[in-house]
Amino acid sequence: MILYHGSTIEIEKIDLDKSRPNKDFGMAFYLSADKSQAEEMASFKADLVGGEPVINVYEFDENLLNIMRFKRFDEYSKEWAQFVFDHRSEPQGRTLHDYDVVYGPIANDRVGAQITRYKQGYISFEEFLERIKYIKGITFQYAFCTRTAIDKLKKL
Repeated sequence: MILYHGSTIEIEKIDLDKSRPNKDFGMAFYLSADKSQAEEMASFKADLVGGEPVINVYEFDENLLNIMRFKRFDEYSKEWAQFVFDHRSEPQGRTLHDYDVVYGPIANDRVGAQITRYKQGYISFEEFLERIKYIKGITFQYAFCTRTAIDKLKKL
């Protein structure tokens, strides 16, 4: 399968230490099978930090998921929302699982505000789940969380 990563730089060597903490599925290298999603992310990053949008393209043998530690969320669910909540609100920014790859929906950009509302008791967990759904409709992401997984990506 072909996967895309939107950025403002060409990424020759993936360095997990440069991953940001408190993302949906923990510190990881995030990719999408949807090129337009990666283009949107690259444009967003370019607007945010300057520079030009860059789409990094990788090939990955999806059959390898059968032998890796792989977590899959096929839809918005309470389990997915709890997973996102736990990683987005982890005080030290640690990854709270040992999966090589996590696949699932992207959370809304305003998830931080919804976490605060939920923690303060203003909304229920069910409302939290509804509010963190991606505004533009369900879009999926792959989080490559370990060196084992990243080493299986082939840069094109």
